Amino acid sequence: MNATGYAYGGQVPDWLAARAALAPHHPALVCGGERITFAELDRRANAVARRLAGRGIAPGGRVAVLLRNGTAMAELVHGAGRAGAVLVPLNTRLAPSEIAWQVADSRARLLIHDGATRGLVASMPAPVNAEVVDITIFNEGPEASASLREHIDLAAVHTIVYTSGTTGRPKGALLTYGNHWWSAVGSALNLGLHADDSWLAVLPLFHVGGLSILMRGAIYGMAVHIHEAFDPAAVNSAIDEGVTIVSAVATMLRRMLDQREGRPYPRTLRHVLLGGGPAPLPLLEECARLAVPVVQTYGLTETASQAATLAPADALRKLGSAGRPLLPTELRIERDGMPVRAGEPGEIVVRGPTVTPGYADRPEETAAALRDGWLHTGDLGYLDDEGYLYVLDRRGDLIISGGENVYPAEVEAVLLSHPAVADAGVAAQADERWGQVPVAYVVLSPGTPCTVEELLAYCRARLAGYKVPARCIVVPALPRNAAGKLMRQRLSELAAP
Repeated sequence: MNATGYAYGGQVPDWLAARAALAPHHPALVCGGERITFAELDRRANAVARRLAGRGIAPGGRVAVLLRNGTAMAELVHGAGRAGAVLVPLNTRLAPSEIAWQVADSRARLLIHDGATRGLVASMPAPVNAEVVDITIFNEGPEASASLREHIDLAAVHTIVYTSGTTGRPKGALLTYGNHWWSAVGSALNLGLHADDSWLAVLPLFHVGGLSILMRGAIYGMAVHIHEAFDPAAVNSAIDEGVTIVSAVATMLRRMLDQREGRPYPRTLRHVLLGGGPAPLPLLEECARLAVPVVQTYGLTETASQAATLAPADALRKLGSAGRPLLPTELRIERDGMPVRAGEPGEIVVRGPTVTPGYADRPEETAAALRDGWLHTGDLGYLDDEGYLYVLDRRGDLIISGGENVYPAEVEAVLLSHPAVADAGVAAQADERWGQVPVAYVVLSPGTPCTVEELLAYCRARLAGYKVPARCIVVPALPRNAAGKLMRQRLSELAAP
């Protein structure tokens, strides 16, 4: 039993092996013109497991991967488990120092990268206490004799996925096989499952939204179409060719509609799952006019993707809602630790078998987030009188830029490390393309000249591109309350003429 109060014991047959036995010739992956059947994916997963064993990865060993979307990533997602390893997918948009920190924090024994991320790995500050290997070399490496898993222990950890933290340091959320299994079950109960379904994975596979698609493909016996990067024309083409489900964030959907230029989507498109933060109401209204089957969803890394999703039948009736919790997840709104009435805002808390058992090597953070069996998300929302969730804000000061999470505290920490900066605050600014972008407000130290361009360059060298402030505004002082706490909601007033 974990901190949520749910027992996750029990074993199930390896779901990829089961699909390979039931439908060996059915496509499992479609990527870059290559079609890989379940039988072939099963064979490749075994080969990955033996190669990991050949590099000394024992059961429980942690393997970090820094890979673009592609078949290699999918093979590792399934193959690591066959060896009993724990996969640590890393964000390819991070700065080298951020990558090095996560490799060290996760205690990864091995770091696998590809050609596109070779430069990031080469720029990591030394030392890195992990073997570093290119995916091409790994795939050509020795295979050792190993005892390959035949059954899945639902309580075993499959993945450590890093999620940003308000203190400026990310935390590695532990996701078990049971978390992934029940997430897939809950999604299928809500969206239904058709024999001809296929799911387009254009979200990054290192994020839980993309990772969950790979897991569902094997559990459902469904083809997953993988795109290396988001291209609206390519996504629209895949839909025209028969993809039935697409996961996207609002900025992606906006570009898809613009590229479509009003042409209707085929009736074979069953669902466009829209996550990554509250969607703009005009976008939802446009989708309703065009009969685009959008269903909003609310999820977290800590819940293995979806926690609540709007049922297709309610898409128009509850426009703007993230829906109701997916079975078997429970969700309620709390204020000061007590549930509130319908319509009253408060903190969104969830519990159930999709919820993480905790953060890797972070007992204090785990205890703070998981209390009395409930995961306290820090997100604000309310439930209407029918139990439908409306998300008001994401994790307090969280900025969601193009579907990526940006925590102001992390950006502020970088700015404050510059010798010319005496004080710094970061807040969101609405942006037509990205939804939101971070804007920095800085107070310079007396007698320490520094330009805005120098500060932005300093940030670019230390942060992922999406975290770098879109603007940096020099101000005489920052608004703080009597306790000295920064009042971020007032930062935008400093930019007023």
